[in-house]
Amino acid sequence: MKPRHGLPASPVPERSDQLSLFDVQPTEPTWEVKVSGRTRRLTVRVYPGGRVEIVVPPRTSPKAIEGFVARHRRWIDAKVEEFRARLPAARKLPEHIDLRATAERLQLHWTAATGRPSIIEGEGGLHYRGPLDWKTATPVLHHWLLDAGKRRLVPWLAEVAIHQGFAYSRAQVRRQRTRWGSCSRSGTISLNVCLLFQQPAVVRYLFIHELSHTRHMDHSDRFWATVGQHEADWKVLDKELTRGWQGVPDWVFG
Repeated sequence: MKPRHGLPASPVPERSDQLSLFDVQPTEPTWEVKVSGRTRRLTVRVYPGGRVEIVVPPRTSPKAIEGFVARHRRWIDAKVEEFRARLPAARKLPEHIDLRATAERLQLHWTAATGRPSIIEGEGGLHYRGPLDWKTATPVLHHWLLDAGKRRLVPWLAEVAIHQGFAYSRAQVRRQRTRWGSCSRSGTISLNVCLLFQQPAVVRYLFIHELSHTRHMDHSDRFWATVGQHEADWKVLDKELTRGWQGVPDWVFG
């Protein structure tokens, strides 16, 4: 494939499919099963807000997943309640937005108005105009966040790629609940906009991780060797990224 933007095409990273929970908890929309080629055993993660993610190796049977959930159900339920108890009784619109990745604190200025809501990023922070209720305002914030991610993360990725000698086809930014990034066979690197709420070293590690998939499609020893050549502290940063959901504000998925 001929590269575009001076960046040559990249293959897919690990398999990370989203599955239904079979018969484990069909009525619970905040439960998900994630198939990961990076894990060798079943694990469970509970995120702020009460979302539960079961991470399983490829070809894990539904019966094995059901048994795993049954053995850990008491702990999962307790953790879910713990996180849900931390949520305020009434959600409040944020007064400011902290983008750790770029060391920015953007003050939010809320102006009540009728009609179609809008938000403008300008001098003094973000200026919102429209109905001041959670249901109306948060989609506007989501739209702004995706745009902010494109303007901040995409050029940063390109800079890291050039400096480290990688190449890819194109980049996009999405608002995902489970994946920090991915790299497709067509050469597209997808970045999670929630990276904006992580420290710069963690964001750069995710870039290196996805860029390394342009040379190795799987998570083989050669892949991790490539990651290590460009980021010596990748093991520490990978663990920090796993915990990174804790720093994502509730309005991002509200």
